[in-house]
Amino acid sequence: MVEIHCIISGKVQRVAYRAYLQEAATELQIVGYTKNVPDGTVEVVAQGDPDTLKAFVEYMHEGSLMSVVEGVAVEWRSTSKTFHEFSVLH
Repeated sequence: MVEIHCIISGKVQRVAYRAYLQEAATELQIVGYTKNVPDGTVEVVAQGDPDTLKAFVEYMHEGSLMSVVEGVAVEWRSTSKTFHEFSVLH
């Protein structure tokens, strides 16, 4: 299992983007979390196998219906702690 840390920029807050990511993560059986960042971006930490995480990054680029994704910065790293579900943090 590997981990990605992502920062998504654009119109990604108040447009159901985090709920969209949670639904996609559940479908792909990915664990981790997503949360809004004060600067207007969304942060994601996700764990799974590399191919599944690559598919998840594609979902991040696509976004929810009302979102406008301008960029997705992805950092691949080894897992620091293990998650058991994908959560939306507030």
